[in-house]
Amino acid sequence: MKTITIIDTFGFFFRSYFALPPLRNSEGFPTGLLTGFVNLVDSLHRDHSTDYLVFALDAKGKTFRSDLYDAYKAHREAPPEDLIKQLPIAIEWIEQMGFANLSREGFEADDIIATVTKFAKEQGIKVRIVSHDKDLYQLIDDGVVVMYDSVKRKEVDEDACVEKFGVSPKDFINFQALLGDSSDNVPGVKGIGQKGASALINKYHTLEAIYADIENAGTPRIQKLLLEGKENAFLSRELVTMSEAVYEDLDIESYVFEDKNYLSCLSEEFERFEMKQALKKAQATQEERSAQNTPKPQTETAKVPTQNLQFEAITLDTKAKLYAVIDALPADALVAFDTETTGLDTKVAKIVGFSFCVDAQKAYYVPIGHSYLGVEAQVELQDALAGLQKLLTRKIIGQNLKFDFSLLLNQYGFEALTPFADTMIMAWLLDPGTKVGLDTLAKVFFKYEMKAFKETVKQGEDFSTVAIEDATFYAAEDAWMTFLLYGAIKKKMELGSLSHLLKEAQTVEYPFISVLMRMERLGIKVDPKKFEALQKTLSQDLATLTGEIYALSGSEFNIKSTQQLGAVLFGQLGLKGGKKTKTGYSTNEAVLDSLLGEHPVIEKILQYREYQKILSTYVEPLLKLSLADAHSRIYTSFVQTGTATGRLSSRDPNLQNIPVRSALGRSVREAFVAKEGYKLVSIDYSQIELRLLAHFSKDAALLEAFNQGVDIHLATAVKLFGEEQAPAKRSYAKSVNFGLLYGMGPKKLSDELSISTTEAKEIITNYFASFPTVKNFLEGIQERVKIDGYVETLLGRRRLFDYESANAMMKASFMRESVNTVFQGSAADLIKLSMIHIDTMIQEEGLDAFMLLQIHDELIFEIKEEKVDEISKRFVHVMENIFELGVPLECSVSVGESWGELK
Repeated sequence: MKTITIIDTFGFFFRSYFALPPLRNSEGFPTGLLTGFVNLVDSLHRDHSTDYLVFALDAKGKTFRSDLYDAYKAHREAPPEDLIKQLPIAIEWIEQMGFANLSREGFEADDIIATVTKFAKEQGIKVRIVSHDKDLYQLIDDGVVVMYDSVKRKEVDEDACVEKFGVSPKDFINFQALLGDSSDNVPGVKGIGQKGASALINKYHTLEAIYADIENAGTPRIQKLLLEGKENAFLSRELVTMSEAVYEDLDIESYVFEDKNYLSCLSEEFERFEMKQALKKAQATQEERSAQNTPKPQTETAKVPTQNLQFEAITLDTKAKLYAVIDALPADALVAFDTETTGLDTKVAKIVGFSFCVDAQKAYYVPIGHSYLGVEAQVELQDALAGLQKLLTRKIIGQNLKFDFSLLLNQYGFEALTPFADTMIMAWLLDPGTKVGLDTLAKVFFKYEMKAFKETVKQGEDFSTVAIEDATFYAAEDAWMTFLLYGAIKKKMELGSLSHLLKEAQTVEYPFISVLMRMERLGIKVDPKKFEALQKTLSQDLATLTGEIYALSGSEFNIKSTQQLGAVLFGQLGLKGGKKTKTGYSTNEAVLDSLLGEHPVIEKILQYREYQKILSTYVEPLLKLSLADAHSRIYTSFVQTGTATGRLSSRDPNLQNIPVRSALGRSVREAFVAKEGYKLVSIDYSQIELRLLAHFSKDAALLEAFNQGVDIHLATAVKLFGEEQAPAKRSYAKSVNFGLLYGMGPKKLSDELSISTTEAKEIITNYFASFPTVKNFLEGIQERVKIDGYVETLLGRRRLFDYESANAMMKASFMRESVNTVFQGSAADLIKLSMIHIDTMIQEEGLDAFMLLQIHDELIFEIKEEKVDEISKRFVHVMENIFELGVPLECSVSVGESWGELK
């Protein structure tokens, strides 16, 4: 399940300000709040991973609660001056880093948080609220919504709420209505304290139930207090109830939190305020951040063996000791294996040591490259590598073996390494929606806390600086836990009638590891000169646009600052439709789009933003990477277990989201080129998901259309609108064909086609009437979720849905996701099979061709120029015949000198 983190912004700033010492720079300017904010952003990758991030802020002026009760928050003292000085700077930084910040006139941040929480739950997204405000306890929903105290660094769930206040979150609103809140001037019922309020609420749950049975509601004194305070009780409930209707709609996908160093854009700010530690974090490379921010959890002790799990960690610090253990292993021994390295980039990292485990009682660590004053005995590198060659002939299991094998291949020339099992992949196949890190799996299967990387390695250092004694336990524990997990997951699969998943792992996922390793090692060539030219052009265009914006607006200001931009547009220029927030006017893309035609500066600002995004997000980072490589190649990392549907994802950098629709985006792709004497070749599955729909549903009309090779969208248009209107309505049919696969309803279809909801409903009704078995099949998928709690892809991979315990909003989300999984997941199955087969063909036959990238349903190759036609035809044949469906698979081929030329 994905996670959204919502920051109670001002609550965090206040708490951070008072939690940290009164820091100041040399000019006496306070920086404590700013330091706390930087630490929060830096910790988001480290303390808890999140997929989306939103900052919720209070709006200026009165709220609807002030209209209900004049005294609401009326007596609050002014915040300290030092805090006030830092607030606008911190808010400006939020905007500069590109984070979503939401506020709305008439509402508080708590209402924003409640509204975002509602939308997230509807989409099956877990919510983490970073706040200490007890008013938000009403939103806690175990397994779905938790609060996080960033100062105490702990989560607050339903049990914590009951422990602290004596009531559950679902009763918290009525509890607060009785108790009141002196800090916000919420009156409550005078004379009733926490103990009395919790007793009443645990018995009655609502105010209505209490007053309906007032003669039995506690002692005569309590009854008298309740009657005297009845009006205040109901008023207080209105005051403490969060509004979930601040916005009619929210695009949570626009709040994506990416795996990048957001602080890097604030380097100049940190220098200006003399924040040295913040500057160090801003300048940290991806490898340094990844090494520091390893996903192992923070713990106060090395381990918490809640099931009395224990093992012996043994150091093998001589060649004799190492070889004695390895030589004693049977040829078919099952060996859990792990490496410790100087970093996470396998192209430059060096091995520090390796660990292995062959039984549940003990595990070994072999130190090789520790480097510190007084370092103890270690095994010489060549002796260790020779021992590894012997060890790796056994049945090797690991946790993310792609990393370990890539390191050994890239740095030490180990080839033809074959995984016997990978617990990360096994756990992902068992439940692709859960996290598959070693620490998480240890908790899930054994309630065991792994020793944290942060406890072992000092900040800013790498594993080579760790004392061998400490390294032995940490490293051996990884191998030992991997050994235990293999047995536990394998047993669960076998006992749960999931043995086909073991076969899936052995025949598809494990062979796929070597395919990805080769692609990652090859990279893709770029032309730095094209990036440099694009950088120069964009910089000049931005300078020109800046001048034009200044001239049209009549003043000079920071165009990147949404606060300053809003003041110019809605204050200085007096444009209508501005929505005032705590930090100024909203100037997001939707707002600016709505203003097109109102003033010529709007078009220039939108253009400026597009150019700036292309420059900072793609051109400059990719240019830097290309210049860092002697061969001008860029190397991505493919994540095999990163999605619940089974699709491959790409990171560091993500080459799957290089823009393609805009001319500027295509110009970025123009810089990706074939090496001399070769061509880039794209082979793309055509309408793969619709073909899968025909195969699965066995709808006669769809089967006939695909088997006869007709234009499926035109054929659908004929069914929906008749022969005469079909050509003009083909685009409508295309939207329906693809949209219904992903849960598109009448509202979304009407928006996409700019038609009325009534027309959209009629089109959908006619579609299902024309393709009746399609509707039955899609409903069958959803019914399986309700009954079985999972759906399966073409190859039998499962995605689980906890439908029984889900609330109504999550159930609706599960219905959409289940259909999406069947088609996207099955398409992922097909292209994965094709990649394995093509890779084998290339390796066994020595073809002068290289598989470079996978972009969902498309593969990009680098093929010798004179062999393009011959080899691409063979690859197409593989892809079109990789699996027998009820309709033919078809591929389109495109050839070019650059990625931008590929269609």
